[in-house]
Amino acid sequence: MSVGTYTPRPGAAPLPRMIAAQTAFETKMLLRNGEQLLLTVIIPALLLVLFSAVDIVDTGAGKAVDFLAPGILALAVMSTAFTGQAIATGFERRYGVLKLLGSSPLPRWALMTAKTLSVLVTEVLQVALLTAIAFGLGWSPHGSPFSVLLLLVLGTAAFSGLGLLMAGTLKAEATLAAANLVFLLLLVGGGVIVPLDKFPDAVQAVLGLLPISVLSDGLRDVLQHGAGIPWGNLGILAAWAVLGLGTAARFFRWE
Repeated sequence: MSVGTYTPRPGAAPLPRMIAAQTAFETKMLLRNGEQLLLTVIIPALLLVLFSAVDIVDTGAGKAVDFLAPGILALAVMSTAFTGQAIATGFERRYGVLKLLGSSPLPRWALMTAKTLSVLVTEVLQVALLTAIAFGLGWSPHGSPFSVLLLLVLGTAAFSGLGLLMAGTLKAEATLAAANLVFLLLLVGGGVIVPLDKFPDAVQAVLGLLPISVLSDGLRDVLQHGAGIPWGNLGILAAWAVLGLGTAARFFRWE
C-alpha cells in the first residue's frame, strides 16, 4: 500500500453534485409536508372536480373541463412554485436553516436553482394527477406537448423567483400571510376559473399581464384551441422569470 492512499482531500464537492443533493433534499421536504400537499395537490384537484361538475361559472362554449383544466394546471404551478415555496423558505430563513446553508460552499444562486428544480419534480406529480382527473371528467386536450412543457417550465421559473424574493425579504409571518393572500386573489382574478372577459376592460389589461393569467391563457390556447407555440405568452413569462430570479438573487437575505 503506497503512502498517501487515504490522504484526506478537503474541499467542496463539484457544483452539479451539490445542486443535485440540495434538489433531492428540497423535494423530500416538499413531499413530506402535509399542509403543502393540501395546497399543491388536494385544493387544485377539488376545484377541478367541483367547477367541472357543477355549473357555477360561465366558462363559455364547450365543456367546462376544457376551459378549467389548463387554468388548474397553472394554479398548481403557482401553488407549488410561489405560495408553497415562499412559505417554506420564509420559515427556513427564520429558523436559521438558510444561515447555515449560507456558510456552506453552496452559492446563493445554486440554492435557488435547487429549490426551483425541486419544484419541477413536484409539479410532474401534480400534472400527472390533475391530467388523470381531467381525463376522467371528459377532457379533450389539443396542441403540442412541447408548447405545454415550455409554458410550465417558464411559469415555474417566474413563480419560483417571485416566491424566493418574498421569502428572502419579508419576515416569515408576513410571507405566510402575503403568499396565501396572493394565492386567493389570483385564484379569483387570474383567469384560472373565472374568464378574464368577465372583468371590466381596464382591469383586464392589468390582470392579463400577471404571470398566472399569462400561463393560464397560454395553456388554454394550446390545450383548448390547439394553437402553436404561444411566443407572446412565453416572452412575458420569461420576463417575469428574469425579473423575479434576478431580483431575488440580488436582495435575498439569508437571515
